[in-house]
Amino acid sequence: MRNGGHEYVGVVPPHEEPSGHRAGQATAFDAIGDRYDEAFPHKEGQIAAGGWLTASLPAGSRVLDAGCGTGVPTVRQLSAAGLLVTGVELSPGMLALARRNVPDAEYLSADLTRLLADGLLAPGSFDAVTAFFTLLMLPRREIPGALGMLRELLVPGGLLALGMVEADVDDVPIPFLGHIVRVSGYLREDLHHLVTDAGFEVVKEESYGYAPASTDVPPEEQIFLYCRRA
Repeated sequence: MRNGGHEYVGVVPPHEEPSGHRAGQATAFDAIGDRYDEAFPHKEGQIAAGGWLTASLPAGSRVLDAGCGTGVPTVRQLSAAGLLVTGVELSPGMLALARRNVPDAEYLSADLTRLLADGLLAPGSFDAVTAFFTLLMLPRREIPGALGMLRELLVPGGLLALGMVEADVDDVPIPFLGHIVRVSGYLREDLHHLVTDAGFEVVKEESYGYAPASTDVPPEEQIFLYCRRA
């Protein structure tokens, strides 16, 4: 990806290696790889939120998929609709799968929370941002700042499609597809307050009860917020 005349070839800048917390999360998802899509084969909420974006944005609009995973379904769905998608992912294994699954998109290997601080992306670079179960991977103390950063990356009035699991937890280790990952979550009312405090208007909410295909992953209540930069 090019930004400000520089080209980023898919590496975290050497002066800013991932923290121990983030590196552990990335290592787990490297090992999980495409088993993630096997455990979550049906992503109706994610596809519906992506459909809101494709219906709201003209072709050629710039979209950031924060925590793009394997690129399926979001990068693929948005790219097929003629949107210019940049996927950001810290796990090299997931990023390799995304490049294979949707080769026409742009990708950046980076810590989501460092995109502005490290100058990898510029404020106002995107018409929309998706963050599907990405903030889930951060401790709560980092989530307000991450939301504020995503807001800065948007043009005025830009759109945010956010997916979270409803749970009153903070940086809790859980078994996930044979590995341990740390997750955070909010009850839906608290999530609304968090998003509006970060400078977004919540346009719509959808929720889905979801039972993953893998018995190693418990059922969950997924919340999707359709938001606009206020």
